[in-house]
Amino acid sequence: MNPSLSVFRIFFALLIAACFQSPGFAVEASTKSPQDWSGKQDTWHGFKRFHFQTEGRKSYVVVPEKAAPGNPWVWRARFPDFHYEMDVELLKQGFHIAYLDVSDLFGSPQAIEYGNKFYDYLTKQHGLQSKVALEGVSRGGLFIYNWALANPDKVSCIYADTPVCDFKSWPGGKGKSPGSKARWEACLKAYGFSEQEAVAWPNNPVDRIEVIAKAQIPVLHIISENDQVVPPAENTRLMFSRVPEKYRKNNFQIISVKEGTEKSKGHHFTHPQPERVVKFIRQHTLQSEKNDKSTPSGN
Repeated sequence: MNPSLSVFRIFFALLIAACFQSPGFAVEASTKSPQDWSGKQDTWHGFKRFHFQTEGRKSYVVVPEKAAPGNPWVWRARFPDFHYEMDVELLKQGFHIAYLDVSDLFGSPQAIEYGNKFYDYLTKQHGLQSKVALEGVSRGGLFIYNWALANPDKVSCIYADTPVCDFKSWPGGKGKSPGSKARWEACLKAYGFSEQEAVAWPNNPVDRIEVIAKAQIPVLHIISENDQVVPPAENTRLMFSRVPEKYRKNNFQIISVKEGTEKSKGHHFTHPQPERVVKFIRQHTLQSEKNDKSTPSGN
């Protein structure tokens, strides 16, 4: 072989490789298969779960046996084992279930920063869908709403279970909720607020829900009407009342439970309609179903 030709081929191959490594070269962001997970492995309700750290925070992903088209996922916030039956069903249908522990940060800017890193890792490194279904239980409502407010273009839908929508209600205890003194102090610390600053702060989810409405993000809540810990009147119902009428009918729905358990002061209950939640998340997250819905019918 002509030595000069051989040298040229080697140079050309190195040039091509360098182009693909260049940040400015248009290549697919994902470098791994959605199944290529690392970290400590265990099982969650029969599915593989991988534990890892995100900026020093505990996090994990539960992986379906076969991912649905587009690699859809659900992001749980706080109490990921509470009312888990919907997540198990979604795993069976090809969703990934992800969790990041930011429970002690009450949806503060630092929590959102951690959330952004977590989202980038799962979407860019593991190819999960760019729009995620958010699920928040109780105080998890603060995180999912504040993250959605910061990233409305990255959210397919929001499902919230007895969610805190205003930290003045809980843990602040500034209304009918007794709140929690220790967690209120932790909340103030997370935000860097004095109590006076926190009470006057106008940017809780209950204050900014119109942003979610205008982004046309579908929302479904489940509440207990006798919830004394997170009273609906100070949270879900107050927040939904502030949604402009033109957005409210189709995109803001409530599953109402008459009474929660006495032990939990009305805050916990057996979920009456898990299949409705599964349908809601599928409808707004699965790419194929959304595409089918947008395709004109008829001949």
